[in-house]
Amino acid sequence: MAIKDIPLKERIILALDVDSPAKAKELVRRTESHLGFYKVGLQLFMAGWFETVDWLVDRGHKVMLDLKFFDIPETVKLAVAQIRNHGVSLATIHGNDAIIRAALEEKGDLRLLAVTVLTSFGEEDLRAMGMTQSIEDLVYFRARRALELGCDGVVSSGLEASRLRHDLGDRLLLVTPGIRPGANVLDRADDQTRIMTAGLAIANGADHVVVGRPIAKAEDPVAVIRGMQQDIDISLSRLSS
Repeated sequence: MAIKDIPLKERIILALDVDSPAKAKELVRRTESHLGFYKVGLQLFMAGWFETVDWLVDRGHKVMLDLKFFDIPETVKLAVAQIRNHGVSLATIHGNDAIIRAALEEKGDLRLLAVTVLTSFGEEDLRAMGMTQSIEDLVYFRARRALELGCDGVVSSGLEASRLRHDLGDRLLLVTPGIRPGANVLDRADDQTRIMTAGLAIANGADHVVVGRPIAKAEDPVAVIRGMQQDIDISLSRLSS
């Protein structure tokens, strides 16, 4: 596995999962000395539309717009066209072949990530839906197809990252949510099911890890960021040795 030239400051994407642009900006100001990549999800986007996105880009930060588009192909195509001129680096979509192809028509320099299986899903959830394959197999199938169609990468948990990186190669951009500090990985009260530490996700092949509450709700967010970055740096050093 080749180690990509990604600045340590951009390995962690901080999820701004707050209910107002004002709260998002406050969190950015507290953390931007150590981070350069932020995620705007559905809650924040609905609170302020492009306000936070444009503000982040103007400050020189990269933005992952995580709206997980899923609609008729033409609607998704038009939605992608709306965001590509706002300086967004990454955007997420769900979808079948037709939806993905439509999104690709309008992406321009924007990089598109296909969502595979949400990290809140476990094997029992698939069984309840009548699906017999494992989450790992489903994630792999969806990731392979998305890459074949022309997506830049996928969103997947760190548990599936190793197989994706090994089988699909370094061209795949792999973004991994469900990241927790080491002491919290076994927290059974967590609403995410498939979770792991930042360092292990990177060791398994992730390019970026998405972190929200462990940083946002910490008394000292920068201390948490430093700890995760140290964890990532150790993993990268081991991979290069």
